[in-house]
Amino acid sequence: MFVGRTDELSTLHDALARSAAGEPQTVLLGGEAGVGKSRLIEEFTGSAACRGAVVALGGCVEVGADGLPFAPFSAALRALRRELPDAFAAAIAGHEEELARLVPELGEPPAARGTGRHDEESMARLFELTARLLERVAADHTVVMALEDLHWADASTRYLLAYLFRTLRTGRLLILASYRSDDIHRRHPLRPLLAELDRLRTVRRLELARFTRQEVSRQIAGILAAEPDPAQVDEIFERSDGNAFFVEELAVAVRERGCPSLRESLRDLLLVRVEALPEPAQRIVRIAAEGGSTVEHGLLAAVARLSEDDLIEALRDAVNANILIAAPTGDGYRFRHSLVREAVSDDLLPGERSRLNRRYAEALEADPALVPADQRVMRLASYWYHAHDPAKALPAVLDASVAARARHAYGEQLGLLERAMELWDAAPQEVRARLRLADYTATYAPCGCDPATTPLTYLDLMAEAAVAGRFCGERDRAMRIIKRALRLLEDEHDPLRAAWFWVQRSRLVQAKALGDGRRELDTAQELVRGLPPSEVHAEVLANVAKWAMAHEPGPDALSAAERAVEYARMVGAREIEMTARLTLGGLMVQAGDIEAGLAEMDEVNKRTVADGIAAVAARSYVNLPSALESVGRSREAVPLLEEGIAFTRRFGLLSSEAWVWGNLAESLFTLGRWEEAAEAASRSRYVGQSAKPRGFHARIRAEIALARGDLAEASGHLAEAHEHFGTHDIVPQYFLPLARIAIGIAAGEGRLLDARAELERVLEDGFPPGTQRYGWPLLLAAATAEADVSGLPAAGPGRPETLAGIRRAAKSLATNVPVWQAYEHWVHAELLRAEGRDRPEDWAELVAAFETLERPYDLARVRCRLAEALLAADEDQRNRATELLRLVHATAEHLRARPLADRAALLARRARLTLTSAPQQRSAAGPAESLGLTNREREVLRLVAHGRTNRQIAEELFISPKTASVHVSNILAKLGVSGRGEAAAMAHRLGLFPPETGDRPAAR
Repeated sequence: MFVGRTDELSTLHDALARSAAGEPQTVLLGGEAGVGKSRLIEEFTGSAACRGAVVALGGCVEVGADGLPFAPFSAALRALRRELPDAFAAAIAGHEEELARLVPELGEPPAARGTGRHDEESMARLFELTARLLERVAADHTVVMALEDLHWADASTRYLLAYLFRTLRTGRLLILASYRSDDIHRRHPLRPLLAELDRLRTVRRLELARFTRQEVSRQIAGILAAEPDPAQVDEIFERSDGNAFFVEELAVAVRERGCPSLRESLRDLLLVRVEALPEPAQRIVRIAAEGGSTVEHGLLAAVARLSEDDLIEALRDAVNANILIAAPTGDGYRFRHSLVREAVSDDLLPGERSRLNRRYAEALEADPALVPADQRVMRLASYWYHAHDPAKALPAVLDASVAARARHAYGEQLGLLERAMELWDAAPQEVRARLRLADYTATYAPCGCDPATTPLTYLDLMAEAAVAGRFCGERDRAMRIIKRALRLLEDEHDPLRAAWFWVQRSRLVQAKALGDGRRELDTAQELVRGLPPSEVHAEVLANVAKWAMAHEPGPDALSAAERAVEYARMVGAREIEMTARLTLGGLMVQAGDIEAGLAEMDEVNKRTVADGIAAVAARSYVNLPSALESVGRSREAVPLLEEGIAFTRRFGLLSSEAWVWGNLAESLFTLGRWEEAAEAASRSRYVGQSAKPRGFHARIRAEIALARGDLAEASGHLAEAHEHFGTHDIVPQYFLPLARIAIGIAAGEGRLLDARAELERVLEDGFPPGTQRYGWPLLLAAATAEADVSGLPAAGPGRPETLAGIRRAAKSLATNVPVWQAYEHWVHAELLRAEGRDRPEDWAELVAAFETLERPYDLARVRCRLAEALLAADEDQRNRATELLRLVHATAEHLRARPLADRAALLARRARLTLTSAPQQRSAAGPAESLGLTNREREVLRLVAHGRTNRQIAEELFISPKTASVHVSNILAKLGVSGRGEAAAMAHRLGLFPPETGDRPAAR
């Protein structure tokens, strides 16, 4: 009978109800061994199935270096495929080969045929496809996926779980996962995952407590089929401490043998029932204990070497004694409880354990069909390793590492390669000599060699392990391997291999925020200097150019990129060539060769997408829109970024997707779509697994908060951004925007000296070439801070020096596109304002310049300055100033830019102007005039209401598309709406324009 757990069942049924309503749920079920986790899952899933849910069960398997890769997901997905064959087939359509890494029955994975790709994003691609599969299958069916024994989970299973918990947002899906809490010691690999999941609001954790005395009494009554003696209950309760499994064992012992067993240790108690079996059954139980969580009948028979009748009789005794049970799926057996298996295994002698593992390995080698195909190599490697036979174990472990890599299980690949390195010296030389490079590595091949005939070396293993560690996020382990490899290479003359390891070390140093990686790249570049062109040489140069583009753009970086392209073409390294060309295009844009640079980047994007070079294509979706943003072409960047999001999501490129979201947030902010920008920034943080995309998110949120006048929130986001970007890798594109925000916050809080100090820190190092997109806004913030306190005591001493410093710095920044020419004039105008020498003409020119740029917030700010200058200079300009302030106020209210709105209102009050027309005037003037629309804006709104695009509006009114777009942005701000559809709806609702005959469909 099922005892207790009322609250836990209620929580699970609540989660089931929520998931059935289309909100994915996750419940983690923890508890010590034997406390009743599996029994609770059995009770709940049975109830869920009765309510119409599809139940898919999977369990972690304790096999290999760190469990069997993806074992619980493979089992659960097989169950889903059996239960919902049509829905499953539709959900995986087009991705069967990739998902065969999880469910081998779907086909042969590309990597198994030598065509698969391996990079940092390979595993993420598989994870994204898995998430989409589950969402599609659970779109029309309530699915309960129960995964047991996470304490045995392999690294890849843990990574996949973390991914699913973060990304699943739709579908009628409940994931229920259990683990032994008493096994999760301080260094257990599951502990970091549990800590991460605790921070997710979508994940609930249940911790099963031991039974109370009353529950123990009910459990014993169910076992004995009679009311137990209260004294007996007290004794069993005290002895078991409420652990359900031990209660059962003690109750059965009492029923079968009386009370003496209560004096035995719990471990002995677990073995008592085994030792009571006939000797053949005991032998079968000991053999099964070393076979794994589940042992197939044929394999057990091959190892036991008994006649079929004797084997069946021994198994019948073990099953009747409730020690072994039939496996839920397949033809095999498992222990009723893993605690019994562990006790039996621990009771084996060391030599006995080795002998049993050898017999398992020999049986499996003789007949590989004895176990499922997807488990074969892993289990063979585990058996030979525990048989302590290095000659057999080394090739078996290496075969298993290749299989793990083919499944993108890089965590398991790393563990197996570490085992191979452990076995290397112990294996006979003739065994090592038979191993070939092509059979076991996909990472580094010495130049000029034929991998099919070149013997595998210990350094080759280290190279493969270092990359596997980087791919699976085990950066500390990868760094230790690289350090050992470089020490070994000190005694060998192999500059190409050493350079390769230094490049890997540079990547890890940057990823771990231990430095900027430049010293490592310099070492690699020195090692390949003067050597003939090679793939390693091209990779070194490509990485040097990529580093320089972010840190020190200039002629040297351009030269390195050009040579990287040349070398990659010479040696046929297509991916390195595309990477270097993308960097080259970005450097060309920074150097002022804008159209040629953008064309180069666009061609790389198109070619890599067409050729399936996903990693470079994803980077192009980050870099090309960023380059467009850098030259003021934000509107062109947005659709490309949206395309990039779809691309990176399709391939599961999480890191790249996070950067694309961040860049989209930046462009949306520029275009005045601040709510969308905030959402995009949040997606960047949510998707990103590394620190820098999270820093990008915090920076955008700080920008918005500062513009809206929430200085406390801006300060919090600024501190968060600094924390994520760190102090060991100073990149201009990160620290210059943060310095600008810091200046803005300090100025807003009246801390002018702090604002000046921040500026001085930046000006000490100067602006690197190509950083005008960050430099001009920073100088503008500093000049504005000085101008805002002009004539006040707060200006204090040091003001002339600060203004002079801004002017000197401005001379070093490029003005190669209209947006930065406008910013140059703006900085100059603010400096004149700080000195009391600005004129309306200065601001009028600026307004004219920004009216051609799609930057509504900047346009509103310079309009406000023009209105202020007009009111100060000429009383006759009140009407023009009023119109300007109304535009400013409408834009500021739309953006919720409170400081700008307050400034416009203050200027209006001082000049006794009204920002809105009086009611009677509004009625007389008509609805269009009451909204503050100019004649031209009314014409544009009429065309918007009739569904015209910006290009069509431009054609009909004989203006440029950009000017049409500016008018549309102003109209949206004045109407207080967020899009063209809302503007058209308002125009129709107010009856502003009669319908046209044959109206075109509304633009979307």
